[in-house]
Amino acid sequence: MSRMLRLSLLAGLLSLSSFTSQASRLVTDQLGRHVTLPDKVDRVVVLQHQTLNLLVQLNATDKIVGILANWKQQLGDGYAQLVPELTHKAMLGDLTHVDVESLVALHPQVVFVANYAPQEMIDKISALGIPVIAISLRHDEPGQQAKINPGMEDEEKAYGLGLKEGIMLAGEVVNQQQEAKALIDAAFAGHKLVEDRLASLPQSQRVRAYMANPSLMTYGSGKYTGLMMKHAGALNVAAASVQGFKPVSMEQIIAWNPQVIFVQDRYPEVVNEINQNSQWQPIDAVKNHRVWLMPAYAKAWGYPMPEALGLGELWMAKQLYPEKFRDIDMQQLADRWYQRFYRTHYVDTTASTGSR
Repeated sequence: MSRMLRLSLLAGLLSLSSFTSQASRLVTDQLGRHVTLPDKVDRVVVLQHQTLNLLVQLNATDKIVGILANWKQQLGDGYAQLVPELTHKAMLGDLTHVDVESLVALHPQVVFVANYAPQEMIDKISALGIPVIAISLRHDEPGQQAKINPGMEDEEKAYGLGLKEGIMLAGEVVNQQQEAKALIDAAFAGHKLVEDRLASLPQSQRVRAYMANPSLMTYGSGKYTGLMMKHAGALNVAAASVQGFKPVSMEQIIAWNPQVIFVQDRYPEVVNEINQNSQWQPIDAVKNHRVWLMPAYAKAWGYPMPEALGLGELWMAKQLYPEKFRDIDMQQLADRWYQRFYRTHYVDTTASTGSR
């Protein structure tokens, strides 16, 4: 270990020595770990993009002192315009590693990581006396908490309860419990509206849909994105044969022949590829011009986001069954959400693509 690194580590440890003298509390993260935190948390490092997005919506951006280096890639190019404060935050590490010297220099009180962060990484941070909180946004069975593609007996419970627990955990850590409750209420209100309006829609009338990603990757069962499609009344063509997030063949997609293709907002180039590549042309969705780029608020990741439930499922359901949602103005609802949780107006940056 270099002398500079030793000095940085010592400085970090000394700055954290006051932790033991101030009032503390015990929380349980989504790996089931019991973690002791100071009563008041004002300095956090976030090494997971989903948690970063949650903290922004919980109005805790000012508490963030460091973020993962590839946050723009993970959250999309438009996120920097949405939350320009993030461009001035220190960047260090990513989902699976962290620069320890840079970390201790920031004097964080808490570090947020993904549930699948390597145990070595968690141990390394914890050994510095810095509490580590893992967030998965899932309620997993024992033995599944640290997996990227966990086994699930009940997807609805895993993601519905898991999202509530994850939001409340993040809110509790940064002392924003009331904001966390408001975010949960807003998310599940939109989800309930879709559920109620599609309750009587028979399986035989549901639209066959496919979620396209770069390199023919798609979401099957065991991921929130597939569940999102189900909530919106779609039949995910990949659900029966794909577990998690995996590549499929072009031949398989043609055989599935989806009526609709969704593409996440961060991959507009995939829309162009599908519409211009001759291999895709036999598919009904392409022939009928139903390849849709999703808005930013849909955030169709393998993990749920509150606006995906509160807005994204509603947008998707309205695209699939417009007659059931004629009274819903998505621009108005999105703007209301963004003003409440992002403290700015919603700007639809994908409308000009002609893909929606």
